[in-house]
Order: sequence, then C-alpha cells, then structure tokens
Amino acid sequence: MEASVSAMSGLTTHPQYPNLVILDHPLVADKLGRVRDAATPNKEFRELCAELATLLAWPATADLEVTDTQVATPLAWANAKSITRVPLLVPILRAGLGLVPGFHALMPQATVAHVGIYRDPDTLEAVPYYVNLPEQLSGWRAFVLDPMLATGASAIASITLLLERGADISDLRYISLIAAPEGLRALFGEHPKLRAYTCAVDRHLNDHGYIVPGLGDAGDRLYGAGAGRVPETAVRAIRRRERKQ
Repeated sequence: MEASVSAMSGLTTHPQYPNLVILDHPLVADKLGRVRDAATPNKEFRELCAELATLLAWPATADLEVTDTQVATPLAWANAKSITRVPLLVPILRAGLGLVPGFHALMPQATVAHVGIYRDPDTLEAVPYYVNLPEQLSGWRAFVLDPMLATGASAIASITLLLERGADISDLRYISLIAAPEGLRALFGEHPKLRAYTCAVDRHLNDHGYIVPGLGDAGDRLYGAGAGRVPETAVRAIRRRERKQ
C-alpha cells in the first residue's frame, strides 16, 4: 500500500493513519539528516529543531480560523485577515521546548503552557509531574509539541490531560520530528481522530525504548545530559516507596 502524496505541497498522508501528515520536502530531508547526525553540535541541533518546527507549523496551521479586518497602509486602507483564536503551544517537557521557537516564529501571539511527563520505573506508565494548562480549554486550538514519538505514552497522557480540561479532539494537533510505528499505533489506537504531523516514520523501537535509527535522546542533545531524565518530584516519590518496603 502506498501513501497518498501531494508533490506540489510536499505532504504525504500515511497509508495506515489518514490523520497523520508526513512532510516530504527537500528542505525537511536536509535538516532532518543533520539532526540525526551524532556529530551535529548542540547549538546547531537546537537551531535545526526550531527550523523543522517552523516547517511543520506551516501545514499544521493551514486551517486556523481568520477574521476579516482592515489595516492602514502608508497609502490607503487595505483588507486584511487576522487569526481569530490565540493558539496554545503545549511542549512536553523537556524536549518539547526545542520546538517552541519554531512555532513562535510564525505565531508570536501564541500562549505557551507546559506538561511534564515521566515514566514510572515500576509500572512503566506515563505519570504527569507538572501541569501548567488553562483550567478550561474549550475553544482553544492547541499544538502538543514533542520531537520524538516513541512508545506514545507521553503523547497519550498529554492529549488526555487536554481533553479532561474541555479541549475538543478536532482542535488538537500533535507535532513531532520523528515517530516510531509502535508510538503511532498506540497514539491513534487511543485517539483515532487526532491529527498529527511529523517529518519521518522510523523503523522501530529498540529494547530501551529508543527510536531506530532515530536521533538519540532529544532532550540531552538540546540541553545536555546533566538535567536528568527523572524529575525531582518523581525521585522523592520513588524514595518514599523504597522506605516503606
């Protein structure tokens, strides 16, 4: 089965997941190759992530509602349009922060919220440890940002948090740089009506849950390895459990 391709737009629809759009464009391919390269330094990696996010934002925002207005040019009044609803960017900490500048470049008026998710070492379930979202999300157009869709657990947990606050699935967009088949299967199995955008679908996950060939640990390559992968709040919870045993 072949994917549906629009050569002029550079967009491909995944054959198994019609709500998944893959960017098929020379600029994306070039930047993605440099992001994958283990020799790419952190500074360039951050810049490339932001640039790829801007390219992803183009199709992901194509159906934003606009309002007719007028502006005064130096010579006369001109008809214009403005975005009707202020968009909401929801990066999944910490790697999702690397995609925010790319979206902000096109939508500087966007509000930024944050969701922190960690994987419980005992249950392997995705557990929110930090949630900074508007209490009521009805009517918001939200873009959930995370460079890697691996197992799909963090993506599912984040989307569920938004839905619990009143967001409509038709208003949510999931954005990643690369995705694993296992993550796509889990994400669309849980939220089949979600619309998602990515630059590539890779081969599989390895035994440690990393995407192959992937690009390594996006958070480490963006910000360095010193920040740790388990938040301090989670560490304290784990230690409390250990003391009770």
